[in-house]
Amino acid sequence: MSVLDQINDVLEQVRPSLQADGGDVEFVSYENNVVNVRLQGACGSCPMSTMTLKHGIEAAICKAIPEVKSVEQVF
Repeated sequence: MSVLDQINDVLEQVRPSLQADGGDVEFVSYENNVVNVRLQGACGSCPMSTMTLKHGIEAAICKAIPEVKSVEQVF
């Protein structure tokens, strides 16, 4: 399975909890071991979005895919 497939699998696993709060996450790109995502809906404007990104999405992706070094939000 490619890294892109693995990233999308992890995003599908975290997506239900984001959608439960009125948000979502969109995969944008993967370059130089960094995943770029766009937070959507309520997650895009939430003051806790950095925490969601780093402690939720990034933690899940880095645990499942060791070669990923970080997850960054793009606007």
